[in-house]
Amino acid sequence: MKKIILLLTCILGFNISISAAIRLPKIFSDNMVLQRDAPVKIWGWADRQANISVMFQGQTAETKSNSKGFWMVTLKPMSHGGPFEMRITERNKEPIVLANILIGDVWLGSGQSNMEWVVKNSNNASEELAEGNYDKIRLFTVNKAMSYSPMEDISGGPWQVCSSQTVGDFSAVAYYFGRKLLKELDVPIGLINSSWGGTNIETWISWDIMSLEEDYKTIDPKAYASMAKENASRVEKYDAALKQDKGLFEKWYDVSYPANDWKKMEQPQEWRNTELGGSDGIVWFRKEVELPADVQGQPALLGLGPVDDGDDTYVNGKLVGSSREYTKDRQYSLEPGLLKAGRNVIVVKVTDTGGGGGLYGKKDQVFLEINGKRFSLAGSWDYKSSVLTSDFGIKETGPNTFPSQLYNAMIAPLTSFTMKGVIWYQGESNASKAKHYQVLFPSLIKNWRNKWGYDFPFLWVQLANFMAPAEFPNESQWAELREAQSLTLKLPATGQAIAIDIGEAKDIHPRNKQDVGLRLALSALKVAYNKDVVHSGPVYKSMTAEGQKIKLSFTNAGGGLYAKDKYGYVKGFAIAGSDKKYVWAKAYVEGDQVVVYSDQIKDPVSVRYAWGDNPDDANLYNKEGLPACPFRTDQ
Repeated sequence: MKKIILLLTCILGFNISISAAIRLPKIFSDNMVLQRDAPVKIWGWADRQANISVMFQGQTAETKSNSKGFWMVTLKPMSHGGPFEMRITERNKEPIVLANILIGDVWLGSGQSNMEWVVKNSNNASEELAEGNYDKIRLFTVNKAMSYSPMEDISGGPWQVCSSQTVGDFSAVAYYFGRKLLKELDVPIGLINSSWGGTNIETWISWDIMSLEEDYKTIDPKAYASMAKENASRVEKYDAALKQDKGLFEKWYDVSYPANDWKKMEQPQEWRNTELGGSDGIVWFRKEVELPADVQGQPALLGLGPVDDGDDTYVNGKLVGSSREYTKDRQYSLEPGLLKAGRNVIVVKVTDTGGGGGLYGKKDQVFLEINGKRFSLAGSWDYKSSVLTSDFGIKETGPNTFPSQLYNAMIAPLTSFTMKGVIWYQGESNASKAKHYQVLFPSLIKNWRNKWGYDFPFLWVQLANFMAPAEFPNESQWAELREAQSLTLKLPATGQAIAIDIGEAKDIHPRNKQDVGLRLALSALKVAYNKDVVHSGPVYKSMTAEGQKIKLSFTNAGGGLYAKDKYGYVKGFAIAGSDKKYVWAKAYVEGDQVVVYSDQIKDPVSVRYAWGDNPDDANLYNKEGLPACPFRTDQ
């Protein structure tokens, strides 16, 4: 009898193993938001020729899976509301029940690090987290992934209810955008973040488009996929070596460790500018410092500036601090008694996961401060590598090495998911090729709209001001990239948020994401919702030359042009004659125009406004407080 029972158990177990349960894409889960007022597709996988039923909000949609087990149904348009429950069933199987579903507007946020930047690292983070409880906002983050061919599903999920516990690790720009829409529309908002820092636009466009580009016509993605597979075994060995860092085992941080065979490197600088080149991995840096007798027993502050990517810092053999945030200015407090009169040893273990590597800040950020006196640590340091990718023959296989990899893994699986529109923050990685961006950016928008099958609103953030302000008017790659973004407004249902006034000279990641999200939301209210709002700052329209002056007219002037200056002076303009040699100009608002002139230019022919990497003095706004868009009249 026991044998019969065992046999039946094996047979039943076998039947269960070959009979697949319904599987849903990760984008479908509890707490999700479905798009209102539009047909909504629900899809998944099951047994071949299985009968599938989807029941939601009084609708029952039925279908049969195909020969590969794939199935899809379409629900009729529904008004906003919720929460609701969805049941997905297959005959003789346990149903899938999804709960707490809202119907509202779904927005996809994508791009590079300024879209990826999370709420807990933005301005006023503690206050924002405390205030971040919005049951009608739902959050979904797509995990980072790459692929040389389109994938059927994303890596990521599930949907989360926006709360103080969940919002901190979500895209700040997307959250502040969605929060403003919720307050204006009182409609549930679903936010999907699919972004990756440091990525170029090429990796976000599908291969059927990118393969037409001259640089890629003769390249086979399969060859790159093969190279990546070959690389994988080397990466495996490299990862194992990282966990067995010989610097730790041999105590390279110890004061008595002999550093006789260590090489020299000037610090601060990215090590990709040295013989280490583009290698990633672990490099140890060491600096010996002679200190006077009066430091004995005193507390101190050690500054290293930002480190790409992570550091573990030791002083006289003791670990004093660690961080994995590559933009963070490292400053570590040293307890009294740690520093000695005479010889002191500072050791920094740097772990680089990609990019430049090393201490990469300014010289004045690398110091010891004791009793208000600073000792500079900039200059020659000893260094020794522990583990490098170059030691294992690893080739770079990141998302920028071949087009379409992020489209394939992080966008393609979403193209059947109905949404309201897209917000986009990217361009920093393409600034050196702004002319090409004039082609690629519109291509991406058309590409995504084609894949989704409808012309959804597409809104983006123009690059913020960054780097040192120019002493004299000059050419600027960042200004040209901003121009390429502005030119893309020729496409229908597009909008641009200007961020020329909220950047930071020394940080490519400005912390003021609140204003970015607000300005994107104003664009959405105008472009996507047809609201009668001033959604943009002044945009250059036309010019007339009158003697020594040029008069400029603008659209989007709102309640009127306004110079954010207590004396009423308009700054940020440059002017040139026919020789195109620009000089700084004087300017003032006259009615609905701006008048620009310079005593140095007798017959002006063109002007530029906010034309530079960081035009930090640009101060032309409309009375609604939105900044004027950078422009040139001589393009």
